[in-house]
Amino acid sequence: MKKVGEGNPFDAYNHELAPRTKHLMTDGPYKYSRNPMLLGIYIYDIGVLIWLQAWWPLLVFAAEVVLLTLQVRSEEKRLEADFGDDYRAYKQAVPRYF
Repeated sequence: MKKVGEGNPFDAYNHELAPRTKHLMTDGPYKYSRNPMLLGIYIYDIGVLIWLQAWWPLLVFAAEVVLLTLQVRSEEKRLEADFGDDYRAYKQAVPRYF
């Protein structure tokens, strides 16, 4: 993201932590998922849930999904404001996670 996008879409709930991305990332894993790193985290977490074989980590996972989904929606608004129709077309063509 740093090399191609020259920045990052991440802003911690409207507090910019890194320079805004200048180029929309649509290549590599971003051809298949708008959030491939987050998808990887979810897959990892599901593996940990299976390994732990307990019900309580499901609560932590559910909270994580809710919080990260809120963050993703915030990033999507920012990307839509920055890239307009290009991002909207990308959003229509590529799913959020899968």
